Amino acid sequence: MSIVVIDLDGTVADARHRLHLISTPAGTTHEHWVRFFAAAADDPPLPDGVRTAQRLAESHDVVWLTGRPERIRTLTERWLADHHLPAGRLLMMPEGDRRPARTFKLDQLRHLAATHEINLIVDDDPRVIALAEAEHLPTLHAQWVPWKAPAPD
Repeated sequence: MSIVVIDLDGTVADARHRLHLISTPAGTTHEHWVRFFAAAADDPPLPDGVRTAQRLAESHDVVWLTGRPERIRTLTERWLADHHLPAGRLLMMPEGDRRPARTFKLDQLRHLAATHEINLIVDDDPRVIALAEAEHLPTLHAQWVPWKAPAPD
């Protein structure tokens, strides 16, 4: 089965309004991340990302792949529906998993590639794009908003 894998934050959801919650001079704590992800309900959609996802969904099954934690699944599913994004499988970071999002995503991409033909991966993080390309997977770097690393690993 042919799929497209699409990221959320920075790709279809504009998270810039909440970046200040994890950009602290003293470092980012677990509580900073909790507030950061809770604020995702207020993300405006990114028009270029929404159009891209809708266009790709016309001919492919969609898999949403995000570093968002599992605890905000309901919030995320509601956000996707409220902004008329295509239905699809939603893969989220398991609770307690403290790996960098790009590491989690690479593992998920490898699992998906073992059972599906991945036609395209759309992500705003250049590190995710580089990892996918190193696996010889097709990518589209979502560059419709300036990318900024969320926090040091």
